[in-house]
Amino acid sequence: MESSNWILIKHVFIFLFFFLNPSMSTTFSSTPKSPLNLVVSHTKAIHQNYTALSDFRLINRRILTDCSSSNPYVKVNISSNSGLSDDEFVTVTVTGVSKPRDGDWVAMISPSNSNAETCLLNGIYYLQTGDTAKLPLLCHYPVKAQYLKNDPDYLSCKNKECKKEQNGKCSVTTCTGSLEFHVINIRSDIEFVLFSGGFLNPCLVGRSTPVGFTNPKKPLYGHLSSIDSTSTSMRLTWVSGDKEPQQVRYGDGKTITSAVTTFSQADMCSSALPSPAKDFGWHDPGYIHSALMTGLKPSTAYSYRYGSNSVDWSEQIKFSTPPAGGSDELKFISFGDMGKTPLDASEEHYIQPGALSVIKAIANEVSTNNVNSVFHIGDISYATGFLAEWDFFLHLINPVASRVSYMTAIGNHERDYIDSGSVYITPDSGGECGVPYETYFPMPTSAKDKPWYSIEQASVHFTVISTEHDWSINSEQYAWMKKDMASVNRQHTPWLIFMGHRPMYTSNNGFSSKDKNFINAVEPLLLANKVDLVLFGHVHNYERTCSVYQNKCKAMPIKDKNGVDIYDNKNYSAPVHAVIGMAGFSLDKVSNNADSWSLKRISEFGYLRAHATRNDLNLEFVTSDTKEVKDSFRITK
Repeated sequence: MESSNWILIKHVFIFLFFFLNPSMSTTFSSTPKSPLNLVVSHTKAIHQNYTALSDFRLINRRILTDCSSSNPYVKVNISSNSGLSDDEFVTVTVTGVSKPRDGDWVAMISPSNSNAETCLLNGIYYLQTGDTAKLPLLCHYPVKAQYLKNDPDYLSCKNKECKKEQNGKCSVTTCTGSLEFHVINIRSDIEFVLFSGGFLNPCLVGRSTPVGFTNPKKPLYGHLSSIDSTSTSMRLTWVSGDKEPQQVRYGDGKTITSAVTTFSQADMCSSALPSPAKDFGWHDPGYIHSALMTGLKPSTAYSYRYGSNSVDWSEQIKFSTPPAGGSDELKFISFGDMGKTPLDASEEHYIQPGALSVIKAIANEVSTNNVNSVFHIGDISYATGFLAEWDFFLHLINPVASRVSYMTAIGNHERDYIDSGSVYITPDSGGECGVPYETYFPMPTSAKDKPWYSIEQASVHFTVISTEHDWSINSEQYAWMKKDMASVNRQHTPWLIFMGHRPMYTSNNGFSSKDKNFINAVEPLLLANKVDLVLFGHVHNYERTCSVYQNKCKAMPIKDKNGVDIYDNKNYSAPVHAVIGMAGFSLDKVSNNADSWSLKRISEFGYLRAHATRNDLNLEFVTSDTKEVKDSFRITK
C-alpha cells in the first residue's frame, strides 16, 4: 500500500526525472506529422509517448504570456461557425502568421468562457500534475491540443497570403496552417486558442469565435448493463444536456421514463492540494439518465431508442439480452485498462494508444451477434479528474456498449484518492473518488461506494470485487465475498469466475503490481470455494498461470492435439489466473525471468474471448490488430 510519504517521494522523483533529464523532453515533445488518414490508421504509434507524463499534461503549470499584440494579422477560424454536430471533424485554420515556428499550437477549450489566463494564486494546487512550477498556464485545462506543424505545409509556409503592399509589391507576407480536430457533443460551447512557444513557454496569440453544438441537449452515449441473473430486465444509461426525464421506447411499443441524476464539483474529492476534478479538470457532465427495460426474455434480440420529442431521439438500436443464469451457453469478452484514443492527431493529458483498435475489434465481434456480454474490469476511461474525457470514452465504446450488456469493475484510476477511504493512498483518480464511474456505470451493487456484486449468466457465476475498497478479513467486502462464493449452486452454474482489478499473480515487478496483504487475505477464499478462473487487470499485458496457489503450481495443464492447454477441473486443485490489462494503456514489457507458475506472457493489445458451456470453459487471447489468437486454453469439468 502507498503511504503519504510515497506520494511526496513520487512527485519529487517525477520532477527530477522529467526536468533534469534532457532526453525526456525530446521524447515527450515529439509530434506526429502524418495526414489524418494515417493518424487514424496508425493511432497506437502516434500516441505511444503520451500515455504518461508529457509536456501537454503539464501545461497548467506554465507561465502564460500574451503575444497577441505582436501578431496583428493572426486569425483563428473554424469550419463549423453555424453550430457543431454530435460527432464531426472540425477544420481549424490559422491565418496571418508572420513566422511559423515549431512551438505554435492550438488548444480546444470548453466551455469557451473558461478562464484562459494565469491563476497566480493557484500554483501549489497543481502539484498532482507532476510539475513543481509555481504558476499554471490556464485556470481551466484544454480538452485537447495539436501543434500546427501537424500540417505538413505549415513550417515551409507553402500557403502564403499578402497582408500589405508597398509600391506594387507585397511588403508583408503571412502564412496559413490548418488542423483537423475530432469533436463530439460535450454540451458546452468550444473555442480554439492559438499559442506560440510550445507547451513549455506558452504565449497566447489569438482565439476563435466560440461555437456551440446544434443540440446541446441531445441524448447520447447510451450503454446497457444487466441488473440481475434473470436477464429479463436491462438498464440503459445515457447522457444529455436536458434535466427533464426522457423515455426509452423498446420492444413492441413499450415505454419507460428515465430517472435523472448528475454530480457536481462539490461531489469530487480533494485534499490540501485541490484535485484536478475539483478544479482545473472539471467539466460539467450534463445529466445522466437511466431507465430499466423490463419484461424481456433472455437471449433475445430487441430494439430501442431513447430521448424525447422536445430534445430529439437517438437512432433505433438493436440489442440482445444475455442468457439467464442456469442456462447452458455463454459467450463473453473481458479486458481491463482500456481508456480512449483520440481519432485525430491531438495530444491529451492521458492517451491509451491501443484503445481504438481493441474496441473496433470487439465491435466487429458484437456485430456478428457472437457476443452475449462484456466485462471491463477496472481503469475504465482514465479521465482521472479531467471530466470531459468521460464523454469521449462513452462515445468510443458506444458501438459495443449500446448493443450488449457492458459490465464493469472499479479500478484505481476511478476510485483512489488521498484521505478518501480507498485502500491505496494515491491520487490516481484525480479526485473523482468513484463518483463519475458509479454514475455512468450503475452496476447491481448494494449501495453507493460499495462497488462489488455478483451476477450469473448461463453456466457462469461471476463474483466481481473492488480491489480499491477494504478487502481485509474483518471488512464488509470480505464477508460479502465469502458468503457470495459459498452460496453458489454449482449444479445451476458450474463455473465460478472471480474478477477484480489489481492482480494476485503477475511477473511485473512494479511497486503497485501486487499486494501481499490482498493475496494473503483473499486467495484462501478462492481455493476454499473452488474458483475456476480469476481475471485481473492493472498490469498492462497478458499473462496466464498454471493452477496456482501460494505461488506454487498445484496442477499443470496438458496440451491437446492442437497444442491447446487443457486444465482438468474434474480433479480440482487451484484456480487459473489471467492478467488481461492489455486493452489500451501503453503496454508493459513481459519478464524473461518469470516464476514457474507463469505459463504464457504476451505484450500486445487485445482482449479475452470466452465461450462457456456446462462442461467446458474455452478462452482465447485475441490480438486487436490482426485478430490472431495468441493463446488458447480450456478448463473442463
